[in-house]
Amino acid sequence: MKKKFIAMFVCTALMVCSSVSAQDIYKTAANVPIVQLNNGVLMPQFGLGTFLQPSDAVCEQSCLTALKAGYRHFDTAHAYNDEAGVGRAVKASGIPREEIWITSKLWPTEYGEGKTMEAIDKMLERMQLDYIDLLYVHQPVGDFVGAWRDMEKAVAMGKVRALGISNFDASDEVFRTIMDSSRVKPAVLQIECHPYAQRPDIREKVKPYGIHITSWFPLGGAMSNGALLQDSTIRKIADAHGKTAAQVILRWHIQEGFSVILGASNPDYIKENIQIFDFELNEDEMRTMRSLNKNKRFFNVSLEEKERTYLKIQMKD
Repeated sequence: MKKKFIAMFVCTALMVCSSVSAQDIYKTAANVPIVQLNNGVLMPQFGLGTFLQPSDAVCEQSCLTALKAGYRHFDTAHAYNDEAGVGRAVKASGIPREEIWITSKLWPTEYGEGKTMEAIDKMLERMQLDYIDLLYVHQPVGDFVGAWRDMEKAVAMGKVRALGISNFDASDEVFRTIMDSSRVKPAVLQIECHPYAQRPDIREKVKPYGIHITSWFPLGGAMSNGALLQDSTIRKIADAHGKTAAQVILRWHIQEGFSVILGASNPDYIKENIQIFDFELNEDEMRTMRSLNKNKRFFNVSLEEKERTYLKIQMKD
């Protein structure tokens, strides 16, 4: 643990004194690069998402497979019903807690001063953890301002290291509201992002605040019916590198500066997905990938529909 803290201290000191980036001097297992968030905290740029894991038990096994393959970032949520599995995997792995990044998300029915702090404590209990590295408000509906106040208190208490907003690309109003109401500013925005929906407008909006973007549905998700994986342009680039289309897309995300959260429960896919740090896309290939942008999103639920439905969904403790 001491060596880890020394490495992270040296890394931060170097970045303060020069223009060297976190990616240049610090990487995790499996050569995964690190990004420095706007609060100075260092986060692995690539991780396993646990959305739609078949069960909590399967999630535990998926996380253990991922940890053995070099993953050190796990993204879960109360709504996924598999936080406990993530926590058990972390404990069973024998890997020091400080070497693993854990992200989770609060559901709208848990928002509100006092109410949210209780939800955070229950989250820590479910995962058997002393702290969460990154905590999101999962959806921009309900009393997310009240939730944020408790989340800020949780940071001050050492229960959470960084705060994020998920799906706050829903409208300018919800984004302005959270920015105007917060003392601790969001460090990360998690949104749907992939080569067909590269989100240049959102990227420009968050840039002044130093908010880092994490991509969900980085390969388009199930709703895309594999459109990105079947794209002839992407497949041509993949063939040139002896890689799969998925690996090329993930590599594009990394080189574009996004963090990537990719869901998988198949052990072979989990191992394959992280094998993207032994090659690079050249400038021509990056330009070609950027040319694929169609502003085409595959998950299209309106903010109004979220307000009607999400506040009615209660989470189990």
